[in-house]
Amino acid sequence: MPAIRLLPDLLINQIAAGEVIERPAAALKELLENSLDADATDIAVQLEGGGVKLLRVRDNGKGIARDELPLALMRHATSKIASLDDLQRVASMGFRGEALASMAAVAHLSLTSRTVHDTHGWKVDALNGIAGEPAPASHAPGTTVEMRDLYFNTPARRKFLKSEATEFAWCEEVFKRITLSRPDVAFSLQHNGKTVWQLPASPLPIPSPQSSPASGRGGERERQSSILAGVKAAALNRISAILGEEFGQAAVGVERQAAGMSLQGLAALPAYSRSSRDAQYFFVNGRFVRDKVASHALRQAYQDILHHQRHPAFVLFLEMPHDLVDVNVHPAKSEVRFRESQGIHQFIFHTLQQALSIPASVAEDGTVRAGLKPAPAQSPYFPKQQNMPLGAAQQQAAYRLWEAQTDNAGWVEHSDTHHPSTQENDGYRYAPPILQESEHPLGYALAQLSGVYILAQNAHGLIVVDMHAAHERIVYEKLKASLDAEQIATQTLLIPVSFYAGPLEVATVEAEQNALKKLGFDIAQISPNTLAVRAMPVMLKQSEAEAAARDVLDELREFGASRALTERRDELLATLACHGAVRANRVLSIAEMNALLREMEQTERSGQCNHGRPTWFQISLDELDKMFMRGK
Repeated sequence: MPAIRLLPDLLINQIAAGEVIERPAAALKELLENSLDADATDIAVQLEGGGVKLLRVRDNGKGIARDELPLALMRHATSKIASLDDLQRVASMGFRGEALASMAAVAHLSLTSRTVHDTHGWKVDALNGIAGEPAPASHAPGTTVEMRDLYFNTPARRKFLKSEATEFAWCEEVFKRITLSRPDVAFSLQHNGKTVWQLPASPLPIPSPQSSPASGRGGERERQSSILAGVKAAALNRISAILGEEFGQAAVGVERQAAGMSLQGLAALPAYSRSSRDAQYFFVNGRFVRDKVASHALRQAYQDILHHQRHPAFVLFLEMPHDLVDVNVHPAKSEVRFRESQGIHQFIFHTLQQALSIPASVAEDGTVRAGLKPAPAQSPYFPKQQNMPLGAAQQQAAYRLWEAQTDNAGWVEHSDTHHPSTQENDGYRYAPPILQESEHPLGYALAQLSGVYILAQNAHGLIVVDMHAAHERIVYEKLKASLDAEQIATQTLLIPVSFYAGPLEVATVEAEQNALKKLGFDIAQISPNTLAVRAMPVMLKQSEAEAAARDVLDELREFGASRALTERRDELLATLACHGAVRANRVLSIAEMNALLREMEQTERSGQCNHGRPTWFQISLDELDKMFMRGK
């Protein structure tokens, strides 16, 4: 057995880089956060080759003194925490002291900085994790970090980097997240010499002292209200710049304070729902996070007003005491752990639910406000019986289907002998089948109710089937079996379905072709912002091609092919099954309804849909007799 030994510092840093600097976007995130921690008000980003060839971040922050430059490139060297108490109430964006050391271990790194007290800047270069001596350099007050040739010395890791377009798309997404969190800071982004984003700062109002003591509490409230309005206007300007004016016009304001916490931002109404999660931004104390507790609360707030195949859009900022949230969960700092998760869940859920339930209006200054429109007057409501088109016009066809499948039913010529259990129809009478308990437990279709339910008769009485839920389970189980056997049957579309796609969706198509083929999709890029579905699984409807493709790309983008096809396989296939299932208000023939009943009988777990809801109910003849008080 090999002897236990200490690893060299370079190898330690390269191992850490695999967690902290997974790709250029992760390095960009760390550098932008460092700039914000340095109180920068203007940050410029320059990328080449998607950030792999060059990633440069320049800011006008406080800068780093000459003697501290080499220290800044060492692991676990930081100015942001000094004790366990500091760690338990982290207020800065960065705190681990790993990022720069990790970059220096896997890329050519240079760090140039100047404080306001220095007459010129100082520059230090690092190669293979070893920093040189600081040298004088021309530089304005602030800091520039330049990272070139990421993973040049670890070719095995470099192979896992994606194409230039994919890596840039991830960098741009990180840039958007950071810029949304700080509308008071100016940002710019260039890629291969081309300016992609130029975002001016929206200065936040500076609190001023009261003009005179006579102004009293009323004057102070007015001053605070003015400050808050200025903060909201700054945030709205930045949100509109990133997500577009359409989002701002379709969103309602969210604002609530309680128990030392506040939740503010904008949440789009259902009309602005998306086919993917690309417009969901949730921040905790200014830090973009993906948290299960918050995500569940947000989904619940929308569940009664949004179709489950659509995704809401929002930009929300949760502010809370720093000691009530643990940000030291993952090296990338993208996950948090709330100390009172249940209370946080309820606070988010009720705040957002209340905001979405109030009509919204747009003020003259263009800001979206909630609750300014009175609710429209309600007309008197007079209940009346709903029309019930039972779709039973194919009566003879239904009964002849029964006749073909049973030996004890059929249409016979009319005779003078009256049988109480027969129905007359154009000179024929029908004797209902005597159903045996052993045959077809879900019975035979009678009719369709409101385009949603199938009514069927079995040996015990009436069966009511939710046709979409039942078909969803059938498609889901077939997809699971086909994927396990690596035999998902595909169909080539006669006319490819094209749709507009964002940079991350385009990048995902390029990076995840193997996973898409395993799932039965052939998706190709046909222009910089357009994708086309050329083939898809046979079990899905062609009319759902775009929606199904977007859901698959969203899953692959967020979790990666490995997780999407293993631990999240069932969630992904359940989503696809919904696209393949028969929709409500689709009129089915009696033959189609019976075919669905037969498939249900042959499908495992067909009693529940993919979401756990029941797919059918039995109402016995005894229960029906009690309802109608027969025999009393």
